[in-house]
Amino acid sequence: MQLPLFKSISSAAPNIGSLPLEPIRCPKIVTLAYSMGQRGFLHTEIARHFIFLYLDIINVIFYKLCMRDESFFLRPVHEWQRRYEALRASFVERLPARIVAERFGYSLAYIHLLRHLFTHQKIDFSEPVPEGKTARRRLDTALKAKICNWREHRLSAGEITALLSEEGVEVSVRTVERVLAEEGYPKLPRRSRLKLGLTVKGAQVPAVAEKLPLAEMPKSSWESEAAGVLLFAPFIDQLNLPQVMQEAGLPGTKAIPALSYFLSFLALKLIGTERYAHLTEHAFDPGLGLFAGLNVLPTCTAMSTYAYSLDAVHLLRLQQSFVKQAARLGLYDADLINLDFHTIPHFGEQSVLENHWAGSRNKAMKGALTLFAQDASSKLILYTAADIKRDEANEQVLSFLSFWKKQQRGLKPTFVFDSKFTSYANLSELNQQGVQFITLRRRGKTMVEGIEALSPWKRIHIPHGKRKYPNPIIHESLITLPDYQGQLRQVILRGNGREKPAFLISNDFAAPTELLVGNYARRWRVENVIAEAVKFFNLNALSSPILMKVHFDVVMTMIADTLYSLLARKLRGFENCDASKVYRLFVRGKARVSLSSQKLTVTFPRRAHNPILRSVPWHQLPQSLSWLNGAGLELRFK
Repeated sequence: MQLPLFKSISSAAPNIGSLPLEPIRCPKIVTLAYSMGQRGFLHTEIARHFIFLYLDIINVIFYKLCMRDESFFLRPVHEWQRRYEALRASFVERLPARIVAERFGYSLAYIHLLRHLFTHQKIDFSEPVPEGKTARRRLDTALKAKICNWREHRLSAGEITALLSEEGVEVSVRTVERVLAEEGYPKLPRRSRLKLGLTVKGAQVPAVAEKLPLAEMPKSSWESEAAGVLLFAPFIDQLNLPQVMQEAGLPGTKAIPALSYFLSFLALKLIGTERYAHLTEHAFDPGLGLFAGLNVLPTCTAMSTYAYSLDAVHLLRLQQSFVKQAARLGLYDADLINLDFHTIPHFGEQSVLENHWAGSRNKAMKGALTLFAQDASSKLILYTAADIKRDEANEQVLSFLSFWKKQQRGLKPTFVFDSKFTSYANLSELNQQGVQFITLRRRGKTMVEGIEALSPWKRIHIPHGKRKYPNPIIHESLITLPDYQGQLRQVILRGNGREKPAFLISNDFAAPTELLVGNYARRWRVENVIAEAVKFFNLNALSSPILMKVHFDVVMTMIADTLYSLLARKLRGFENCDASKVYRLFVRGKARVSLSSQKLTVTFPRRAHNPILRSVPWHQLPQSLSWLNGAGLELRFK
């Protein structure tokens, strides 16, 4: 039988070190007590209780001398044990946080933090903590200087540890903190997650766009998801776009020059980005930033609000300078110009835009009315306008004529447009200024019914390889129209695949009929280029009712379309491909960009159409980037 005191000691301390829990046996005391019980001096039961009481007292005294008391648990020495006992008091004894904080010398907020970390399994007590002082790692002078240099760039101890780890030097954060403290550097103030480059949910925040000091950059190499945009770099220098920007006088900011803004917009157009909200897909691509002369592209807000600082004068000068440079390269035939309107729909609930006819939707709807002028031979856009009201539409042909006379003096091309493009009075104004035109007459029911009485009719042949009806029948005559001074040449066309006849009118009396009809048939090219701009350059992705912003987007579409045309002309067998096909086969895809000694090397991976790109005479094109301080450019194709 054991006394309660012995039981309590047995249950409280089952094993302390290597001491056994067996009762301490003392043979002399036990023998004496037993003999006294046998001789009658003590009752046997009393003697037995006396023996166990003696043993319990001896055990308690012995364990008190050999084991730690409760202060080991209530007043822990090591920090890890303090946290452990604080958590045990919180989750086992269920003590309030205030009492736990007072008992172990912590603040109330720290107790809540410990509970949170333990609940989310961010504290681990499974590994033993070394007792006493540990040997400090000694760092050489060069490593200390490197740590101090990084601190001067406002890097935290954790960031410095990560950089050292990348270089193969493994040190702890505490070691870095000790070195910084010894060198006299104070701790950095606590920074928010956004300042650390992370969002609340832990996503990485892109760097702030700034001008790229290419001459000071060390040798580096990286993968770019949209490196194909650098295929257009030689053509940008060929068109002398930096000079175009300088003549246009577009605004910039202290951090981002005007040319970098312009090239950022151009890069998004060249890779077919639909909206500025999709800019985040390329926010971490240094290849696109390098194309614009920046470390990364500007933010979505910076890009979407840039156009608000532009005026109509900026866009007019931009078009004039660009068309002048393109004309110097002989990109325009300037003999036949197609003109057409296009309505960019806007679906905003608070839209203040006017209703205009949208031919693709066959109805009138709210939108921005835009004008496109196209060189019929090269199919390049050479003029755009977007800030057009409904009552100003008829006068746009005269506005374009004024623009063209300033650009190409002495050249008088033939304008081709449909019947609703302008009024008969403006046709008379064109005739008086010596400009020839081909258009359609607005036909009525009486005109259609009266053609049966006309004669003679003759059949002609239109030399067009893809024309489905190349042999229509025509009737020619001279007519007069209201508000038009003089006579016009009228050609009625039947058998051209249309149910109703077409009434062509022109002030060109010398051109053969076949040429006149064929030139008007080529007007569909301007509609094709508008459809291509809608499909690939996302022309209809109108996000603002501010027409100045719409016009800037249309001008950027014109420039991007010209660059695609220049690239396609160099691709043997793909000279007539549209922008979407050229992008899919040649431009889309990633490549490795290497920078070394003021030279950029772009290495494209193995692809099916690389032989076509290798056959391009890149050596005959500019091989330096004028907007990047004349850095050299080398394009390699595996």
